[in-house]
Amino acid sequence: MADIRVICAIGQSGQLGLDGVLPWEGNPGRPFVEDVERFFEVSRGHVLIAGPRTVASFPAFVAETRTIVEIRSHEDPEEVLARFPDRVVYIGGGPRVWDVYSKYVRHWDINRMPYDGPADTWFDPAWLLAGGAGRR
Repeated sequence: MADIRVICAIGQSGQLGLDGVLPWEGNPGRPFVEDVERFFEVSRGHVLIAGPRTVASFPAFVAETRTIVEIRSHEDPEEVLARFPDRVVYIGGGPRVWDVYSKYVRHWDINRMPYDGPADTWFDPAWLLAGGAGRR
């Protein structure tokens, strides 16, 4: 079975999104730039699965050093994950994807950003308890 992980950033109060993007999107501050750099470094060489909107947001260079897989809601998560035995698979895409895939996630890598402003999407701590995070 693949090693299923999530790497994400959240605001001080658990903010994930605002109007379809990260609430701090485009912020040139060092913590925000470092977070993006770290995401690309950590996911390099691995599989990155996400929904269409998230995949469309990746810069072109991302596909050069990762296996990018665009998933759809009708796909069975177990069948998707079974395509990548013995690989590290990062699940991207936010709440709708994590609602389905969180029970398979073994490791959550969460970076808390220095942001405490508005949001319309929030991190759900229940994802951490969905099943996979406690397994080794």
